[in-house]
Amino acid sequence: MHVSLYVSDIQKTIDFYSNFFGTAPAKVKSDYAKYILESPSLIISFVQNKERVQENFGHLGFQVETIEELNKRLWDAKMKNLVAKEEVGTNCCYAKQDKFWVNDPDGVQWEVYYFHADAEFNDPHYSTEEAQACCTPGEKQKVNLSELSTKKACC
Repeated sequence: MHVSLYVSDIQKTIDFYSNFFGTAPAKVKSDYAKYILESPSLIISFVQNKERVQENFGHLGFQVETIEELNKRLWDAKMKNLVAKEEVGTNCCYAKQDKFWVNDPDGVQWEVYYFHADAEFNDPHYSTEEAQACCTPGEKQKVNLSELSTKKACC
């Protein structure tokens, strides 16, 4: 798989991803960096172009094969002060997962997760506007405050 992302500051990006990936880039130019990872298999390049950086496109992630690998990657990320959030036993994207999140210098969210099993429901807090991770929040719904007292609460 190959991914290319626009970034606002190539040096901050190189510093972050060298820590997060645990390796130096395979190629570096004044406005470009490319990493080639073997495990997980990924070729990712970063192009400095502040005007094209996109907000809220979703997130990127790695699925690891074992809970031990997740714990090792979490430990490494904690030692580098990269972890933004940890979740254990969450139902995200209709799957039971353990995971942690990091945010790159432009706010791109990365999840590293271990998949336990499919789930029949998505944790309701991920569909709120305040959700900081997991799947993209659902559409905003207008609520008539005068009707709240007559409706039963859900969840």
